[in-house]
Amino acid sequence: MDGLTPSKGDWLYTGIGIGPLIPSAFLDGKDPSDTSFGGNLFQKSMDSSCIEWLNSKPEGSVIYVSFGSVSALSKDQIEEIAKGLLDYGRPFLWVIREKEERNGQYNEAEKEEEKLSCREELEELGKMVLWCSQLEVLSNPSLGCFVTHCGWNSSMESLVSGVPVVAFPLWTDQRTNAKLIEDTWKTWVRVAPDEEGIVVGEELKRCLELVMGSGEIGEELRRNAKKWKGLAREAVSEGGSSDKNLMAFLDQIGN
Repeated sequence: MDGLTPSKGDWLYTGIGIGPLIPSAFLDGKDPSDTSFGGNLFQKSMDSSCIEWLNSKPEGSVIYVSFGSVSALSKDQIEEIAKGLLDYGRPFLWVIREKEERNGQYNEAEKEEEKLSCREELEELGKMVLWCSQLEVLSNPSLGCFVTHCGWNSSMESLVSGVPVVAFPLWTDQRTNAKLIEDTWKTWVRVAPDEEGIVVGEELKRCLELVMGSGEIGEELRRNAKKWKGLAREAVSEGGSSDKNLMAFLDQIGN
């Protein structure tokens, strides 16, 4: 997809842009049965109540929170995220895996220690699940914001779905991806950790207000997200940049 990364003159670029590689059902709609590449590390049966819950919410009103299949947050950080969500007061869908799923070892004492102090209040305002079909969630009209660790798959899926982002990078390539979202895509607001590396609830609330709000920043983020969603579909359509690049590549290796 041309335009997804900085121009070729800005960096050492030798690749051919193909994609975004997203199942057809969520991209061009040519094959409604194509909903997954089958690479989920922790796939479970989809809880239909999750989508039913999203369908019951107004358009653009829900915050989706997920930090991928590998990243593990500290108890203190999880508590701060919970505070930020409660203080902001909008409905949210939070994918939060149990500790036993993260490391395979979990006794009853640890389970008690890991319990969120405000779980009841959270469940009154939003919905917490162990797993969900992320593309199906991001494609739901009720989504207004994605709080993400900025893994590459999540970054691409938010772009294709046209959902603005609160960028919450944790490690490895995620900070680089967040920088790309900032400089090129311009669809995000990035959290600022405190001196101990924790993103406090007040900071998360600040970012959510910017992304979900009706101010100039929120409006610009939504415009940019909508623009990239259209460009992604254009790229994979017949005659689009991805389509042309793929045909050129096949011609090259066939000669």
